[in-house]
Amino acid sequence: MTRIVVIGGGSAGTGAATNAIQFDRSLDVTLITEFEDIAYSPCGIPYVFGRDIKNFDGLFLQPLEFYSEMGINLKTETVVEVIDMDKRAVYTTNGEEYPFDKLILCTGWEYEIPNLANVDLEGIIFIKNIRRAMEIDGRLDNVKQAVVWQAKPLGVELIEALPHRDIETHLVDSGSWLMSEFADADMMELLQNHLVNDLGVKMHFGTDLMGFSGEDGKLTSVQTSDGDIDADMAFLVAPMKPSTKLAKSIGIKTGSTGAIIVDNHMKTNVDEVYAAGACVETMHGLLDIPVNLIQGTYAYTQGRLAGVNVAGGDESYSPVYVPWALGSKVQVGGALISETLAKATGMPYIIGKAIGITAARYHPSVEPMHVKLLADPKSKKLIGGQLAGGEGVKERADFLAFAIRKETTLIELATMENVYSPPIGALVEPIAAAAKNALANI
Repeated sequence: MTRIVVIGGGSAGTGAATNAIQFDRSLDVTLITEFEDIAYSPCGIPYVFGRDIKNFDGLFLQPLEFYSEMGINLKTETVVEVIDMDKRAVYTTNGEEYPFDKLILCTGWEYEIPNLANVDLEGIIFIKNIRRAMEIDGRLDNVKQAVVWQAKPLGVELIEALPHRDIETHLVDSGSWLMSEFADADMMELLQNHLVNDLGVKMHFGTDLMGFSGEDGKLTSVQTSDGDIDADMAFLVAPMKPSTKLAKSIGIKTGSTGAIIVDNHMKTNVDEVYAAGACVETMHGLLDIPVNLIQGTYAYTQGRLAGVNVAGGDESYSPVYVPWALGSKVQVGGALISETLAKATGMPYIIGKAIGITAARYHPSVEPMHVKLLADPKSKKLIGGQLAGGEGVKERADFLAFAIRKETTLIELATMENVYSPPIGALVEPIAAAAKNALANI
């Protein structure tokens, strides 16, 4: 019997273990995780905080018993300390030994804790474990003021959620607009205005986090380069780095992103050792450079593929084009690259912009849809796009990523077919309008 050990119980690890045993029921599959749970959606945590989702129950895919009944030897609250490649076994901190023939590392990511004064005060929050999130949720009703550090996607979700709990919410970010590392200021303006004008979020852009003050071990204020902000709670969306300590200990190579190098079958350079999820890097299809992705959609897909291949399958992972989206009332999204990234990489581009609508102008569901497309000046092939508006951002972002993957041109987008249905689609598709405007400006 072939023994498979999977380290990590997030989307990648769960996907690897379940798909391996579904591919070959004769396998002996062990899944080891340091946390109490597996197979839940951490992306849903801010939406429970904001009461868009009633409670945490819905974030769990299946109870733990489901995976045991599937035949997986599930070890929760278990930390792997050593991997011995000579003995082909992993050893845990409590002295347990788990032999393997093949190993899948799904060790995920970890926060880079900022080196700041009093960062260990009660009330300073790093969101990762759902059990910890449950504890935080129970305290939010008593929080009057909160600070969120960094306008990354998780930070933006938090500043949208916390005002729904009647919490005065401050955002502190050294950039000049929301998600300034990869999104464009003009496309974030609609969401930014909503957060400020409708939800009362106080934005502190161009502002550095300096430290924290407290009394009796509890947070009382956040120190910034723009002055102190009184706060009962501070959510730190700190930089996330791939967790590679175990991988490096057995000679697995890491790349320029700091993450594990894998081939398109999720194999590492060490024989019979695979890796998947936030601990690995993959190639961006357009830029042809490695990127490290945290999102669960990539983690599960990579984990599923690693599980199938370790069980004897032969599936390949493709380069990525990174569609993204977030927001509730005002949605934003796109497919990388943005104008911000194009400028940073020196990539030439032309732009087409349009403001369309999501439904017939006379239908009560109609909302604006802002579109910005980037294309190569010579070939007219699409290289990126961003969206801001109402319903339909996610679907358009997915479409744009696929269009980039298929090397679609502005002419093809300008003449694309689209659904016209009063509740869900206008006569003119906003993406087509933006493509036409790009061509008109050449």
